[in-house]
Amino acid sequence: MTWTFRLGHFLGSELRVHATFFLLLAWVAAAAWAESGPAAALDNTLFVIVLFGCVVAHEYGHALMARRYGIRTPDITLLPIGGMARMERMPEKPGQEIAVALAGPAVNVVIWAVLIALGASTEMGALVDPSNPQEFLGRLAAVNLFLALFNLIPAFPMDGGRVLRALLALRTDRVRATRIAASAGQIVAFLFGFLGLTSGNLVLLLIALFVFMAAQAEARDVESRDLAEGLHLRDAMITSFESLSPADPMHVAAQTLIRTTQHEFPVLDSEGRLTGFLTRQALFQTVAEGQNTRPVGEVMVQVPALPLAAPLSQALDALQQAPAVAATDPTGHMIGYVTSENIGEMMVLRSRR
Repeated sequence: MTWTFRLGHFLGSELRVHATFFLLLAWVAAAAWAESGPAAALDNTLFVIVLFGCVVAHEYGHALMARRYGIRTPDITLLPIGGMARMERMPEKPGQEIAVALAGPAVNVVIWAVLIALGASTEMGALVDPSNPQEFLGRLAAVNLFLALFNLIPAFPMDGGRVLRALLALRTDRVRATRIAASAGQIVAFLFGFLGLTSGNLVLLLIALFVFMAAQAEARDVESRDLAEGLHLRDAMITSFESLSPADPMHVAAQTLIRTTQHEFPVLDSEGRLTGFLTRQALFQTVAEGQNTRPVGEVMVQVPALPLAAPLSQALDALQQAPAVAATDPTGHMIGYVTSENIGEMMVLRSRR
């Protein structure tokens, strides 16, 4: 994800924060300062920071439970609307998916219980009116309980939605279960959006947009994986393509882009071995900066390479972190490549047969 900053590496996952999170802190501080002065600004800003520490703990709950089933979580990103743990894949067994989904809210419940045990107030007035001079721990306990309950709303792909999908998968196939859960999630997203518009709550609007788009994207991903079952990399790869060499200047790459329909270009050495890929985004950015003579080799990115017989599902996993996946022979010579776009096109054609 772009516009993120690395905070460190903890418990097997890289912790990152999105730049817009700092805008949230600035807005909270400014609003509190304007209403109640600098002391309130400091108190509210500190509260948001500690609260998002609880959000990070929530995401690590998912990550650590997923690790029990052999699923890595490369990174966790802190966003203004919450956290996002990027797992290599979701467990396909319903029981495992339920355990991973519930692990996050369970962390919030534990935090709430610990804070209550430490003497935090159970009054909910602080949640309704954050400016109420109530104890800090009481507010934190109330919001953690709210987060646990909110995340259990059956709006796929929120935690409650994943539990719903897993329960449905006990009685039907995973694709149909995902389709039903995604539809339910989008209905809830419309309700969130309506409430956000009528109340002027920008955060609720952002959550509605995220839920709607994420539900649609994950439903498509599950359908693609179902269609990819039994297929191999050679069944989907592009074999007719234009390539570049590492020494080619960027203006040559720009001319190649104009006269072809490719969005990315393999970069091959003189013997036809893959050295990297030049993406259209990198090409546009470099040309816009006036670096027309810069060698392609300085701008290209590395992509994973798989053998022709590799399962197509393995290529789909790799495409979550790369613009393309190359198909190479045992000597490293490139035979073809796949992208998310061309796999999606192939899946649409296969589904219409």
